[in-house]
Amino acid sequence: MERVQVEIYGQVYSIKGADNAARIRELADYVDLKMKEVQKGTGTVDPLRVAILTALTIADELTSLRMQYDELEVAADNAAKRLINLTEGVPDTRK
Repeated sequence: MERVQVEIYGQVYSIKGADNAARIRELADYVDLKMKEVQKGTGTVDPLRVAILTALTIADELTSLRMQYDELEVAADNAAKRLINLTEGVPDTRK
């Protein structure tokens, strides 16, 4: 594991992780951007409060993406089943 120095919301952090340095920097840049967006949108100046609101914002994004993924997975599975049925000569009974 290699150490990577990143700056998030004006603070420098030394991060040691399994991901490569570029990926860690990319993630840190994303968190930094989101924190700045939250600060600008709320006018909050307390860094801890900004961090908590940012964590909630990112958690909301994550749960929304997970729901979309689950819906796409179901749709893909249903489409695959329909294709299998079509190749096997089973009629499609969907309406």
